[in-house]
Amino acid sequence: MALPNILKDFNLFGDGNNWQGQIPELTLPELARRMVEYEGGGMDGPIEVDHGQELMTFEWTAGGLIVDGLFDTFGSPVHDAAMLRFTGSYESDEDGGIIPVEIVVRGRHKTIAMGDASKGDNNTQSITTTLSYYKLVVDGEDIIERDVPGYVFTVRGVDRMAQRRRALGL
Repeated sequence: MALPNILKDFNLFGDGNNWQGQIPELTLPELARRMVEYEGGGMDGPIEVDHGQELMTFEWTAGGLIVDGLFDTFGSPVHDAAMLRFTGSYESDEDGGIIPVEIVVRGRHKTIAMGDASKGDNNTQSITTTLSYYKLVVDGEDIIERDVPGYVFTVRGVDRMAQRRRALGL
């Protein structure tokens, strides 16, 4: 029987600020492709044609008030003004081995919900960040890198946009 590697702990950094102990919950970005149905003459049915990456978002919750590294870039006209770095420690309950995971994203904070405010409660902020850059590193290996404005999409070292960039003279 094999047991899964479980996320035992994580941390989030924002624009160089260490938010250790301040982020109780987050939703990591979903990797999704924009697929469009196509059926041409001589085909017995439709297939889905890949039309690129869906818009990626990173949703996270701060326990209490975070100011530094959050509001500094809010409303910036620059598409990648905010940088977030998730670090995770996945652990095997079979052998105790640790697998480090890092996700680095750049984008814009789309929403900062200040939440309900009540005396003595654990007040939270909910933030949604839209992404123009995403990189997933597992145990030191680059797994996925996506740089939308740079027209880069790399999967385990294979640059899937290299031929298109050459064709476009980029």
